[in-house]
Amino acid sequence: MNHKPFLKEISLKADNIEDFNQYPFNIPAISKLDRIEFHSDVTFIVGENGSGKSTLIEAIALSQGFGPEGGTLNMQFETNKNTSELYQYLRVARGPKRPYDYYFLRAESFYNVATYMDQTGGNPFSLHEFSHGESFLKTITEKLRGNGLYIFDEPEAALSPNRQLSALVAIHEHVKNNSQFIIATHSPILMAYPGARIIQLTEDGPKKVSYEETEHFKVTKHFLSNHKNMVKMMFED
Repeated sequence: MNHKPFLKEISLKADNIEDFNQYPFNIPAISKLDRIEFHSDVTFIVGENGSGKSTLIEAIALSQGFGPEGGTLNMQFETNKNTSELYQYLRVARGPKRPYDYYFLRAESFYNVATYMDQTGGNPFSLHEFSHGESFLKTITEKLRGNGLYIFDEPEAALSPNRQLSALVAIHEHVKNNSQFIIATHSPILMAYPGARIIQLTEDGPKKVSYEETEHFKVTKHFLSNHKNMVKMMFED
């Protein structure tokens, strides 16, 4: 879409880090983070478990003023004191315009956010009245107002494949309304968003890859094309 990014790029203030043996700087993709440039529409942060996806997406969100549990900028609470200090070591370059709307959707703490919204009257409806997946999708379709900066951490965690397709459509509608998404995900369905920038966290640091280069695409495609043989091989004694 023809709009400038709200968040242009991040880089690591490596000279300010005293000990690269301490978490989170002992994660290779974090310690070797030079610069990540974000697409004005959708950027995906991908990688294996333990590669630093959630750590990085949390730091990006905190650098923008979000609370560690997620939600809107007004939701400043923390149930467990386990926030990484990475956000303090990120250099952030913003675009010329500010978003009208902000939201940080974090799968692991979404229940806490829904409870907080019930207690404070932050929604005209209770997200607890819906299934986990439906409340996720309702947030994306009804809570987000457009012209916003939206940071998601593994939103597919509660979504069936069909609901992931619905989420893709909703994301596209928001993009058309001048929104920018930064999403950490394992989902090859979500990653298929046309024109998205995909940043893969590797042992050599973050690197831009194509959709077809991701392990998520290659493993899923290979498994679905050869599922009988693969299952047979995996379960052989």
